[in-house]
Amino acid sequence: MRVLVVEDEPKLGAFLQRGLSEAGFDVHHTPNGDEGYELAQTKPWDAIVLDIMLPGRDGLSILTQLRKQRNAVPVILLTARSELDERLEGLGLGADDYLTKPFFLEELIARIHALIRRLSRDQLSVLEVGPIKLNLLTRELEIEAQAVELTTREFSLLEYLCRSPGRILSRTQIYERVWGYDFDPRTNLVDVYVGRLRKKLGVAADYLETVRGVGYRLRKE
Repeated sequence: MRVLVVEDEPKLGAFLQRGLSEAGFDVHHTPNGDEGYELAQTKPWDAIVLDIMLPGRDGLSILTQLRKQRNAVPVILLTARSELDERLEGLGLGADDYLTKPFFLEELIARIHALIRRLSRDQLSVLEVGPIKLNLLTRELEIEAQAVELTTREFSLLEYLCRSPGRILSRTQIYERVWGYDFDPRTNLVDVYVGRLRKKLGVAADYLETVRGVGYRLRKE
């Protein structure tokens, strides 16, 4: 699950990025409202944690524009102020939830999960390719009804492959999406993780194909 955090306080931003990452989210943090708005428009997110007071565009302006564009991504607003009028304004503009600083990280995580669960009732939350069944909400993998334990990174790798069955994904694409930083062509990290994933897929291992000289793909039925 991909979460965008738009928060200008350096310590809080770093804390949220680390804490949400440890909770299994794929997190991108920016302290600037203009960059946050651009990212919210151009990349797919499962949720956005949005501070109201920001340099550049403020949080309410970002929220207003997203909803005008019919972007229904779940948004949780953060603010240091607790006035009722501001909370009502944010909710009236289309925010899904609201937290006043200071708050507990566990509460934010619970609220993100609750929002995603609510929206998933009308959206695809399980990816299935052949015998592979990947639940994006519970972050569980089943192979022929048998549970298989994955690490956070292995799950992200398999999710990326499952979202585009039949599509060849280069090592650079996989590295940037799963690890989230610039690819070093000298590393074999992607190959190592694909090897680990194949072992855990067991009877479904032949679905994960190597395309020589290009990358990998998950074979369609």
